[in-house]
Amino acid sequence: MTLNFPTTFLLLTTTLLLLHPTPSSSDYACKSSCGSLAIHYPFGTGPGCGSPAFQPHVTCDSDHQTLTLTTHTGSYPIQAIDYTNQVLYLTDPSMSTCSSTSTSKGFSLDWNAPFTFLDGNIFALLDCSTSSSPLYSSNATDVPLCDTSNAPICSLLYSCPAISLFNAPISTCCIYAPVSLGPSFEMDLKKLQCSSYSGIYSFNGAETDPSGWKFGIALKYRFSVDDGYPSACADCEKSNGVCGYTGQYNSFTCNCGDGMNSSTNCYFASASWNGGGGLFHRGLELD
Repeated sequence: MTLNFPTTFLLLTTTLLLLHPTPSSSDYACKSSCGSLAIHYPFGTGPGCGSPAFQPHVTCDSDHQTLTLTTHTGSYPIQAIDYTNQVLYLTDPSMSTCSSTSTSKGFSLDWNAPFTFLDGNIFALLDCSTSSSPLYSSNATDVPLCDTSNAPICSLLYSCPAISLFNAPISTCCIYAPVSLGPSFEMDLKKLQCSSYSGIYSFNGAETDPSGWKFGIALKYRFSVDDGYPSACADCEKSNGVCGYTGQYNSFTCNCGDGMNSSTNCYFASASWNGGGGLFHRGLELD
């Protein structure tokens, strides 16, 4: 097979620009799922996957079975992701629900995490000290921390056998409304002198039956300041690639599997692997 040198040089140069070798094995590890959850941008399954702004906060374990949000207060399994509405649903193993209770130190977001709480989250603080908790101090009337309009939720929670076992001198329940804390939510139960809490993100059509409520925490996320989905990533995922980043400046890369990365999408890479055009195989060999 005879090739004109300028043509060969141009084709090889184009291929090397589009298909870069990966610098480490972590770049090979980008997956499109973690356990039963489909993984799309901005989330990723490891370093170099998804968005660099999200990777420190959301990770997939080494067995690729559990996607987890980590903050300075702990690690929380992610149960579902609503990509259309950009919402994460997670659980806190230390949270009290209608079927079980546990002591807890609370839940907080890191100040630099790209998340806020979804409107509609309800937090019930349980078994708080009436003598030392700021919830019941004289100053609490100036900046109320308990939402009395939602007090019936407390009565319903105490109809749960597990929660009814809390037996402080006075059983307490406060529907927490920390309006002054802003998007970087900090719920420090030690400071608030409460032993546990319940988080509810949906009544699930069973407003008067807490056994049917969805316990957990719902977090809203944004792709960026302008909340725009990167067009390059959309093109990558359409070609069955996984969006990621590489290099000193976290440049976009499309992970195409089998160790091949592209600066655009995986259409060209697939053609190369399959011998498309009869010229390239993995972008390096000539027939």
